Amino acid sequence: MRTGVCYVVGAGENNGLDFRPAAGDMVIAVDGGFQILKENGINADMVIGDFDSLHFVPQHSNVIVLNTEKDDTDMWAAVKEGMGAGYEVFHIYCGTGGRIEHTLANIQLVARLSQDEKQGFLYGSDYIITAVTNRAITFSKDLSGYVSVFSHSEKAQGVYLKGLKYELHNAELSNTYPLGVSNEFIGRESRISVENGTLLIVYPRNTAG
Repeated sequence: MRTGVCYVVGAGENNGLDFRPAAGDMVIAVDGGFQILKENGINADMVIGDFDSLHFVPQHSNVIVLNTEKDDTDMWAAVKEGMGAGYEVFHIYCGTGGRIEHTLANIQLVARLSQDEKQGFLYGSDYIITAVTNRAITFSKDLSGYVSVFSHSEKAQGVYLKGLKYELHNAELSNTYPLGVSNEFIGRESRISVENGTLLIVYPRNTAG
């Protein structure tokens, strides 16, 4: 297991790369993400994809060329490489916008990471999407804005929302009714937990969990 962060940069909508990798981190460029990283002066440790977005295979010391006909998306393949390298925390950039099916696929990816006892953060235009499975996530009292909680599982049981404007105690959420949408941070440390199931959590990008 590595204690660093694996940054994965795709070819979707670029809403800014607000990170600089530290020692021990890994940066993976996914297809057109190679060009986005280059424009931001960030070096990729690995480049992977079928390169249908970039339209050429870049010159790099660590390139993996994928078949265009495959079960895994390029982003899934990149995250698998990161997991194989021992990383458990993934920050995914340029994985939203554009084709809606790609955004949905990356939301599923964040949920799957949670179910595999890893943590993924999908960065959108002004939001971050993460997930928790059978556990909790806490947010500091300094956060502001809306936070929404959705059940990714058919049912999420034993859901607790504490320190938010609207609290829940031992509730059950379903994936067909958005009970947890548009809650709010209120200047208190907050905690979102689930005893059985997977929750998707959407919160402002200018905050940190």
